[in-house]
Amino acid sequence: MPTKIVIKKNTYFDSVSLMSVSTKANKLPGVEQAFVAMATEMNKGVLKNLGLLTPELADAKNGDLMIVIKGDAANEETLAAIEALFTRKERTGSHEARYATIASAKTHRPDSNLAVISVNGTFAAREARQALENDLNVMLFSDNVSLDDELALKQLAHEKGLLMMGPDCGTAIINGAGLCFANAVRRGQIGIVGASGTGSQELSVRIHEFGGGVSQLIGTGGRDLSEKIGGLMMLDAIDMLEADDATRVIALISKPPAPAVAEKVLARARACRKPVVVCFLGRNEPPADEDGLQFARGTKEAALKAVLLTGIKKDTLDLHPLNWPLIEEVRARLTPQQKYIRGLFCGGTLCDEAMFAALEKFDDVYSNIQPDPARRLKDISVSQAHTFLDFGDDDFTNGKPHPMIDPTNRISRLLQEARDPQVGVIVMDFVLGFGAHDDPVGVMIEAIKEAQAIAKADNRPLEILGYVLGTDQDPQSLAQQCQLLTDAGVIWASSSTNTGLLAREFVCKGEEHNDDLIQPAAERD
Repeated sequence: MPTKIVIKKNTYFDSVSLMSVSTKANKLPGVEQAFVAMATEMNKGVLKNLGLLTPELADAKNGDLMIVIKGDAANEETLAAIEALFTRKERTGSHEARYATIASAKTHRPDSNLAVISVNGTFAAREARQALENDLNVMLFSDNVSLDDELALKQLAHEKGLLMMGPDCGTAIINGAGLCFANAVRRGQIGIVGASGTGSQELSVRIHEFGGGVSQLIGTGGRDLSEKIGGLMMLDAIDMLEADDATRVIALISKPPAPAVAEKVLARARACRKPVVVCFLGRNEPPADEDGLQFARGTKEAALKAVLLTGIKKDTLDLHPLNWPLIEEVRARLTPQQKYIRGLFCGGTLCDEAMFAALEKFDDVYSNIQPDPARRLKDISVSQAHTFLDFGDDDFTNGKPHPMIDPTNRISRLLQEARDPQVGVIVMDFVLGFGAHDDPVGVMIEAIKEAQAIAKADNRPLEILGYVLGTDQDPQSLAQQCQLLTDAGVIWASSSTNTGLLAREFVCKGEEHNDDLIQPAAERD
């Protein structure tokens, strides 16, 4: 198979741009595989695993751009088409200027107050420090930043009264502007602080659906609530939202934090002059509500509690209770052998929420992000019993685009799971919004049909359950994406919370349903 290799010396592009270019390059006619990335050791390792690493690629430096094209179209014409992807921009009325350093940008644009940084992790902390020293708030999209560097950056930001969102912060909405991966939601009175990207997105989307709005969404990065970082950004963000006149209610969202840090954050929330809703996802029952402090087991309940605190009446809302007749139909269709769920997720918190729902009824639940080491997959390429995979985790994204941009990894795993006769339900999320794929359901439809055909050829049913995370204002059409699922015979859920509950109940054969056990407390009469 022909292969074309181009190395552009001292040519830097950020990881977000390269993910987008790689995705589009792989769709060009005649291209079997296109790899467009900086020449980091990690990316060279990916090329080696693909059998594409040549001596000249191995000798490339961190600041060099690698373009590798494999396929019948590995020629100058395809190279020109890929290079055009770097310069193709939407025409707008705004002026774009380029600056060599953050300091020069601040000098020429003294009114600027925020820097979004997406560079190789080797240089990310240096650039973030320069931004903070120039009195800029920071959203650090880059990962592979050490804990020591993160702590030092957040301490500096705290001293200067600035935001230090990240590292590995993928979602924020600041003064109505969505940054990186964010959804189009109305502005309102609820301020969100999130140590989880897709968790923050889901919470903002559910708030929007329930008629509320978001004043600010401040991301912290996934390690902020670790023992070492101590919740520095979450604590500072609570302070900022407490002082923000536009914020009436504060909502906190995170995967399970370190216990000591959780207590520190809760102590600050109790002292807040504004009501606070806390959603620390996990399998344990949340504490009882207190005066001014409410707890939620899942994202849907957290959103509902937050909007009710703004004055919205519950009896005006469609709470989307579980469809028990549908659950019984699916149970009746599945064979006794089909007893397992396989979750294939783009969003880590969406994966977590579904996994924790399963853990409430099953012990044999495995994942690449399982907090219990005994239930963490030894080999991420092989599923065990109930398996929930986060394709956005470093295990899957090292040197590759995020699955919200490129579905390649998930497509191959979908077909693999469809061949397992013990699988009853395959669960997938589809994330809309800024930065996401322009047609996340559409790009998976052919693979979904192929998975269904594999099961049909084996004379067994296969239930595919989908969840589309998005709003009616997102650049992709939420209604059209859901219709694509319906037309393909896919069941779709109304929320992340309902996704996990439906998947669990589909394979709980013969059990009587009890709404009090699975319905969030905020939804009960």
